[in-house]
Amino acid sequence: MNRQHVIERYKSALETYSMLQLRYQPAEDVWSISQVYDHVIVVAHEYLDEVEACATLKQEQQQGKTAFGAQLFEVGGFPPIKIKLPKELNAPPKNDESKDSLMRRLNEVLIRVNQLENEVDEMNPKFKIEHGGFGWLNAREWLDLVDMHFRHHVRQIDEMEQEMGRRNLL
Repeated sequence: MNRQHVIERYKSALETYSMLQLRYQPAEDVWSISQVYDHVIVVAHEYLDEVEACATLKQEQQQGKTAFGAQLFEVGGFPPIKIKLPKELNAPPKNDESKDSLMRRLNEVLIRVNQLENEVDEMNPKFKIEHGGFGWLNAREWLDLVDMHFRHHVRQIDEMEQEMGRRNLL
């Protein structure tokens, strides 16, 4: 599943949800599907900002990835585990957006991804910016991380859909 396909999957699924399904939270500490969408969109823009920032650098970076970062890129995605961020980095995403707003925001991500996909191979792969958990990443790696992050949260959405099915909300 490439970058565009995973985002298109999110868009297609979004069209099928009712507002009740989109905002449903089975527990206070469990994100709704809407919150997952908000999260992946916000993080995608953060990663795409880093792609653009790599293009403006003037000095090559020799440092590499952390062990976890190297493993992440070697296998091409996050392990199938729940990742808990520190409390200060884990503010709950928004849960009050309309489907139209989420769709518009997904389209904005897709436009940026497509634009940067056409530019990233021209960027110096030794121009890197540090990611707090994965180490020093170049523009291609930041762009790949967008896809990996979207794919990682597909599992979370699938689990939420199963939960809603058990509760007869689908």
